[in-house]
Amino acid sequence: MVEDPKRSAEFVEALAKGIAVIECFDAAHPDMTLSEIARRVGLSPAAARRSLITLSALGYVGSVGKRFFLKPKVMTLGSGFYFAARIDEILLPELRQIVETHGDAASIAMLDGHDVIYIAHHSTQRARRATAVVGARYPAHATSLGRVLLAGLPKTELERYFARVEPKALTSRTVTDKNALRALIDEAGERGYATTVDQLDYGITALAVPIRNAEGRVTAAVNSSGYSGLVSPEQMVTDRLGDLRVAAGRISAAAARTPALSAALNG
Repeated sequence: MVEDPKRSAEFVEALAKGIAVIECFDAAHPDMTLSEIARRVGLSPAAARRSLITLSALGYVGSVGKRFFLKPKVMTLGSGFYFAARIDEILLPELRQIVETHGDAASIAMLDGHDVIYIAHHSTQRARRATAVVGARYPAHATSLGRVLLAGLPKTELERYFARVEPKALTSRTVTDKNALRALIDEAGERGYATTVDQLDYGITALAVPIRNAEGRVTAAVNSSGYSGLVSPEQMVTDRLGDLRVAAGRISAAAARTPALSAALNG
């Protein structure tokens, strides 16, 4: 965990370390030893041990032998946001409508650093591939949602993103060249939508449009995805772009009437 010299003097380092420990668990690392956790988070073994003892006492982490794992209580940390922002009431109906009309899957995500975080998802798909469950995070450069969100950043923030990011290939088709990626993001900004084919995982073709706040700033994005080979990006644009833009407009209007959702989408 890298320390930021710009942090407030009131920043609670111990709390940040505990959260980092929770966040280091994922599908590829469902259970780990103390030393593995310390390496992933960038902490000393002693600091990682203190965080694990605290999280275990609070019921968020369990252990078997020398291996630690997350417990179901961790899910309560995200449920507060989910219900306060009224995801079930406002966002999911829009996604269900998209899926009922076009099939496949639909998601809403927000930008968090170099990644997107999925805050709502509905799907009829059951394939074994990258899964857009609520709370999942993926590199922004490899998703239609991420490219739309990056296109909506102020110029200085986009420059900062490119100065710091090192795009990684997730498939043989993932665009990792920064110049090529910048061109695609600029194109998404000009067109008002982004398409991707086999960028995040093989078999995923997706189309995304921005969701804007009352001031016109891009705060989130909504997409529709299908199986590569069964649907082309051109077909998606023809068949789904209009419905996605209508859904994005309704979500923007609903957020303006719902303080908790508006605050959540505005970060």
